[in-house]
Order: sequence, then structure tokens, then C-alpha cells
Amino acid sequence: MKLLLVSPYHGGSHKAWAEGYQRFSRHQVKLLTLPGRYWKWRMHGGAITLARRFNESQYEPDLIVATDMLDLTTFLALSNGLRRPAPAFLFMHENQLTYPLPQDGSSGPMRRQLGERDSHYAFINFTSMLAANQVFFNSEYHRRSFFRELRSFLKHFPDFKELTSLQTLRKKSRVLPVGVDLARLSQTSKSQSDLKKRTTVSTQQAPLILWNQRWEYDKNPTKFFQVLYQLEEENVNFRLAVCGQNFRRQPTEFQQARKRLSNRIIHWGYASEALYRKLLWQADVTVSTADHEFFGVSMVEAMCCQVFPVLPAALSYPELIPATLQEHCLYSNQDQLLGQIRCALEQHEKTDEIARSLSRTMLRFDWSHLAPEYDRQFNTKEVLIDTR
Repeated sequence: MKLLLVSPYHGGSHKAWAEGYQRFSRHQVKLLTLPGRYWKWRMHGGAITLARRFNESQYEPDLIVATDMLDLTTFLALSNGLRRPAPAFLFMHENQLTYPLPQDGSSGPMRRQLGERDSHYAFINFTSMLAANQVFFNSEYHRRSFFRELRSFLKHFPDFKELTSLQTLRKKSRVLPVGVDLARLSQTSKSQSDLKKRTTVSTQQAPLILWNQRWEYDKNPTKFFQVLYQLEEENVNFRLAVCGQNFRRQPTEFQQARKRLSNRIIHWGYASEALYRKLLWQADVTVSTADHEFFGVSMVEAMCCQVFPVLPAALSYPELIPATLQEHCLYSNQDQLLGQIRCALEQHEKTDEIARSLSRTMLRFDWSHLAPEYDRQFNTKEVLIDTR
């Protein structure tokens, strides 16, 4: 099958997902992309540019798969290169209806609206879903939270609110987890696992806490560093590695933490792929204090490398952790967060055993397992062309 994958914001996890599926799918997957910057302009104008390029390419796909950053209605309307009908699927990495806004309205993605959500971007998501034959969410939490808010969103309009469309959208919506190239991290898993044991036990080095998420407000780094400050005041022994993407000048909370925790830091800032892999296998604990997470690629990568996770008992995280291990890894309040981190830092044998077990369960997100499922879900023979 010939598949066109349209990725208007082709960077970060969107890029890794698209190129990962292209590499592991049994289908012929052609990518149609724009650079991963100016996300608002990508949602406004990306469809025009991508439709023009598609028309010029003379590529005739059996299926179109687009990410949530595409205005799919505009793209399909302008795609006169479609000489024969092709169904269109939409993959929802995120959405602009439930994505949280920062408390400080003068910063963040909606600063020009003084912190108020711009409903136009949410409406693009809504109309794109209507235009699609199938809609895929990357987690059940994402699907459920979106539909919960969509009804309230539509009710704000003065008339012709199209509330009946909710039933239609639910029927054609499914959950399909993000595929991750975990093999790139586990190629030397045996030697790296031995290295981890030597690092934490034989040489008696302090356990290593890893932050491998974006340096953004929705990951709540302030809460993360406050926990570390408290552990430091209690003289709990630990080292710290902070990596992950940073899309703005170094946030204030990171500047403060770098000074205050300087004697515990072994790495700070961007990490190359080789260094990132090394840090993952050296780390003992990874912590999320996120207020928002639709899937959790960075946590999956860490757990694959036998890093013990301390995660909120909310958002998409419970879908990552087997039910039998959730009481050890998920927290519901500040006291539990501190308690679980202490346990992870001080009770190595217990947490190492759980981390090894979690590592095996994370393999279900590797492309070797998920690509065949994507191929099956993207089987156009099961889709009616006229359901848009």
C-alpha cells in the first residue's frame, strides 16, 4: 500500500514518530513535511504549502495520514492531485483544546491573547477530525479528555452547535499508542545494565536522578526542583542529570536549580544521542511532576533502560505502568512523591527489580511490535471512502 504521511510540524517527537513508522512499516510511506517551528503558522498555513507540494509531486497514495498540526479540511480541499479517492486518517499527538496554558498569561503559546485560549486552533482540530475517515489518539486519557472538553467547547457558540457530531467522531476514534525506536537504546543493554550496577554499588556513587523532559511549564519543573531542594535539606544522597529539549532561553527555575544543586549535577542541557543513551543507562530514578502528558515518550525511553519511574497517578501515566506495579511507581500527592523518591534512592534492590520488570513491559511500544499494528489499523480495505 502507498501511504502519504503529512507532518506540518516535523520536529521532536512528531518527527521521530513519522520517520520511525516510515522505517518499520511494510508499506511504502512517503513523508510530506515542513520544519518543526512556528506551530501557529503551521496550523494556519501549512496545509496550503503542503497541498501545493503534494499536487506537484504527482504521488498517488492509497491512504493519507496526517498529524493534528494539519488543517486537514484545507489540505483535502486544495489537493487536486488526488486523481482517485483516498481515505484520510488523523493522528492526534496532542490537541489545542485541552493543552494546558501557563499561569503567567504574558508568556507561553497564547501570550498574544494574554493567556486566553485561542479557540481557532481547537476548531482546526475539530474540523480536521470531521474531515478524517478515522481518528487515532495516542492514549485513552487523551481521547477521553478531548471529548469531555469538546462538548463544552461547542456549547459556547451561539447556534448550530453541531453537538450531534460528537457521536460521529466517537465512533471513528480509536487509541493507537506512539511507536518508539527503543532498539536504538537497548542494543548494548546487557553491558550497560552491568555498568549501572557497578556505578551504583561497586563504586558507591550516589544514585542518579534523571530529568529527560522538555524544559517547559507543562512539565512543572518548579515542582521537580522543589522536591530536590527538600531532599537536599534532608541530606539525602543523590546526583542529578538534566537533559531534554529547551525551546526558549533557559527558564528561571532551571537557572536557580543549576546554582543551588551545582555540587550534585553531572550533566546539564542538551545531550547528544550517544550521551543520552549513556545517561539513561546510568540513571537510577526518573521523576515526572508534569501537569500535562498525552503519552510519555521520554518516560518510556527511561523505563526501557531500567530506570525506576516516579510518576503522577494521573494523565496518561497509568496506561504505561502495569496495574500490579502502579502502587510502587505512581503518586497522588506531595508526600507520596517524596516518599517514593526516597524509597527509590535508598532501597536499590527493590526498585532495581521493579525497573527490570518495567523494562520488559516497555517493549510493547517498540516499533517492532507496533508497526505491524499500525499497518493493520491503516488497512484501507476496512474503511468506507465516503464516510468523511
